[in-house]
Amino acid sequence: MAKTSYFQIFITFFKIGLFTFGGGYAMMRVMERELVENKGWIDGKTMLDLLGISQSTPGPFAVNSATYIGHHQRGFLGSFFATLGVVLPSFIIIILISIFLEAFNANIYIQNTLKGINAGVSVLIFQAWFRLTKQLGITVTNVVLMIIGFAVSLFIPSFSIVYLILITAISAIIYGYVFLRGEENGI
Repeated sequence: MAKTSYFQIFITFFKIGLFTFGGGYAMMRVMERELVENKGWIDGKTMLDLLGISQSTPGPFAVNSATYIGHHQRGFLGSFFATLGVVLPSFIIIILISIFLEAFNANIYIQNTLKGINAGVSVLIFQAWFRLTKQLGITVTNVVLMIIGFAVSLFIPSFSIVYLILITAISAIIYGYVFLRGEENGI
């Protein structure tokens, strides 16, 4: 099997960065399709593990994932080109928007386009959640925690997402210890 070129790594992550709006969870499905299904650089389980590790370390999901996968493919330079590829589109777009900010604010077509993108991002995030839940196994617990988290985020917008994550993690630990450990011991 031939080594993946630095250019191919850069272009792959540049496309991911260019065609993904909405951050990590919205980007996840695009990355999964490109890296798991099309390129075969990682498998689905590794993608799921990568999500967990990337979310528990400082920095954006896209950058952490690109750095890991680039390193996995070609070492330090692979991680450099993957990271550069995934951040460069956003950097260019932000520079262009800042140059034309006044025109963008006044243009109704651009405003409507951004509203459409927001709706599309919501679908991508839901799709990422659904695929992750499917890989982990859809359980009543997963669905209940998701509904509670969604309801808290929707109806109490001032509630910190950090607290929500901590409460969910503690609930999952308690559930695992009480119910799943009890099943192991025949309780």
